[in-house]
Amino acid sequence: MKYTYLLINLLTVFFPVVLSFDKRVCFYKSWKFIWPGMGITGLFFLFWDMIFTVKGVWSFNPHYIVGVNFFTLPLEEMLFFLTVPFACIFIYACLNYYIKWQIDNRLTLIISNLIIMLCLLVLIFNYQRVYTAITFGLLLVLMLLLQHVFKADWLNRYYMAYVVALLPFYVVNGILTSIPVVLYNNSENLGKRIGTIPVEDHFYLMALLLMNIGFFEYFKTKNKAL
Repeated sequence: MKYTYLLINLLTVFFPVVLSFDKRVCFYKSWKFIWPGMGITGLFFLFWDMIFTVKGVWSFNPHYIVGVNFFTLPLEEMLFFLTVPFACIFIYACLNYYIKWQIDNRLTLIISNLIIMLCLLVLIFNYQRVYTAITFGLLLVLMLLLQHVFKADWLNRYYMAYVVALLPFYVVNGILTSIPVVLYNNSENLGKRIGTIPVEDHFYLMALLLMNIGFFEYFKTKNKAL
């Protein structure tokens, strides 16, 4: 069905938008801090996405998209960078409100350093695979900057949100890769999958959320300082 990918996008964002008006979390009040970061991150990832599509790193099944394209990218793929980050930041905000416990800073540092080491190892042995190299390279840079340069104090809460976000991720990405709506060129990735989802997608999501939540926290803090 040509509306499959579009419907997935709409369902991804439907409940976060509706529940944004919950009287306790009042997530709608934070929307103004989301848009700038989503715009910056979205443009970055869309540029990357466009190049990957042109180079054949991945492609889109024409049977499941409406056929409206911008710069080689389907409309649905562009919406993906709005709907998924919005839903994940909503999860992040809800966890911040409802769960007061958070990961200890020492454990956060250990997790960050393990991710950094993993990125380095993957890059050393798989630098020739485009999707693998770009994904782990970007994640490496983001982790080094946020943990060791900017010393972001929200990373412990980010890790919790990422783990929770994996649940809808497996549903949404599982559908996209099992039908499949998105087709991957396995010569440009590790060729390893969890179910039907390439391993790289998990770290792609991690980098996407790091940028979005990082900008969200930045613009929120900047507003408080005014």
